Amino acid sequence: MLRRHSLIAAAIAVYGERGYRNASVKAVCEAAGLTERYFYESFANSEELLVAAFNAVTYAVHRESLDAVRGMRGRKQRARGMLHAYFSALQREPHSARVFLVEIRGVSRAVDEAFELALRAIARSNSEALSLQGNGKDELLHLAVLGGVIQLASSWVNQGYAPSIGTLTDTAMRLVQVLFTR
Repeated sequence: MLRRHSLIAAAIAVYGERGYRNASVKAVCEAAGLTERYFYESFANSEELLVAAFNAVTYAVHRESLDAVRGMRGRKQRARGMLHAYFSALQREPHSARVFLVEIRGVSRAVDEAFELALRAIARSNSEALSLQGNGKDELLHLAVLGGVIQLASSWVNQGYAPSIGTLTDTAMRLVQVLFTR
């Protein structure tokens, strides 16, 4: 298990620096200080490692955003706090941001499915954290809003983290407001 975690951490660093398509299994193993033998004991292939790295980043950032709003009252205050924590984590960890926002897209059908599963889980979790009740139709709206926030984050990272987190959070809040007006 320790080797698996080492490989995931190394993958985040290597993919974040070089990109998934420019990183070999050997490069990830070297960064982890392990041989390729240990890689294949933990993962079937590099796509499986990419998904594991994506999930590690995604759920760590999501937990951080939820932790940031514990005890906060009011849905809008919690939404703002979650957004601010999310953008702060991406800025603080640029390699993780790249894995989450850039490297995961368009690799394969299996990787796209993992991305979709994570988004659905996070959209549901966010709905619960913001006390948003709804039916199946609302799930698509929640996914659309989450996708919009992810696109804002991607553009922000690509622009060198400009504008400020405060301005970005304000912009994202305008999008999130859709969830509060039903």
